[in-house]
Amino acid sequence: MKKELKIFAGIFLVLAVGMHYKEWLDHPLDHLRTLFTLEWFGLHPLVITLAVYLLFVMVRGIVRFFGK
Repeated sequence: MKKELKIFAGIFLVLAVGMHYKEWLDHPLDHLRTLFTLEWFGLHPLVITLAVYLLFVMVRGIVRFFGK
């Protein structure tokens, strides 16, 4: 479970920094504060991360299935 949480957090960080590079460098705390005032109640980063994580899990499962 810890390993999966680390993978999820890693995907989240890579996507967050990749999509909002300038905001994270200029004013990271303000960027985090405004996250919860946005539409979707600030959940869009988690939804996008979950989608990428599920894709990662599916690919990993397919590789394991054909690897045996």
